[in-house]
Amino acid sequence: MVFTMSVLPSLETDGERWRDTAGVVMINEAVFAEAMLASFRRAIASVASASEDIRAAALRLAAIWRAGGRLVYAGAGSSGLAAAEDAAELPGTFGLDESRIAIVLPGGTAEPFRIDGSAEDDAAAGERAMTGLGDLSRDAVIVVSASGSTPFTVAAAAEARRRGAFVIGIAHRPGSPLLVGADASILLESGEEALRGSTRLAAGAAQKAALGMLSSLMGFELGHIHQGLMVNLKADNAKLRERARGIVATIAGVSDAKAGAALREAGGEVKPAILIACGIVSMSEAVTWLAAAEGRIDDALRRASANGITGQSPNKGA
Repeated sequence: MVFTMSVLPSLETDGERWRDTAGVVMINEAVFAEAMLASFRRAIASVASASEDIRAAALRLAAIWRAGGRLVYAGAGSSGLAAAEDAAELPGTFGLDESRIAIVLPGGTAEPFRIDGSAEDDAAAGERAMTGLGDLSRDAVIVVSASGSTPFTVAAAAEARRRGAFVIGIAHRPGSPLLVGADASILLESGEEALRGSTRLAAGAAQKAALGMLSSLMGFELGHIHQGLMVNLKADNAKLRERARGIVATIAGVSDAKAGAALREAGGEVKPAILIACGIVSMSEAVTWLAAAEGRIDDALRRASANGITGQSPNKGA
């Protein structure tokens, strides 16, 4: 027999049991799919509710990065993997120096698909992990935990803060130890899971979205996003080299051929290639212009335009 959503009222929360009034389990894959979709919608809504906190934290991250600090991501279980994924994308997406990005997981990062569940209960290991990173007084530590009370994660956050780091806590329970002890708290009230206890689902979706917003807004503030394009990406394969060429062509308003020539002259770096495509005569001059604009291509382009330099420069080939 197939039961509709009306037979199972309140499937919008995991707090309801999958039973009818007689206590008989009533579920099929279609109902379960709808329940999961409902939980994912709640997850994204929770990120929207936290958007101001995410934006404020991102501005602080950008300031710390500009000042030479490191970004440290920490977590355990699926929350740790979400944190690690965001960290791993930053060098390629925004050209950030990977030597200034660290990932702290119970047991390390060598075998991420062999998660030792018991390791997240080891608070002392969380403390040791942060101690091993040395002086954290110039750094930011982003700590993620669905419950906000995982011993490894909470201890790592507390030790990081004790060592002077700016700690951003991301969790799903208000008043949890991680959020209370953080310098900046991001509460994602995504609700219960359709698959109870499986925080890789709705909580994981909320975490991925929040972390993506956090790091992307930081990248925006650092000047690595222009017109919705990744202007500081690391083009280390054919697909990304093609993307880089398209970015240069779009922003500079030049042909793909001219964009490709500018990228070759710039050694594959997108920002100086944009300026070269616009008429800046050399890589060294482009670097000087970018330095004057603090790395922001929008400011550098305004300065170029004010000096009569455009993408249609007569001394550059088509």
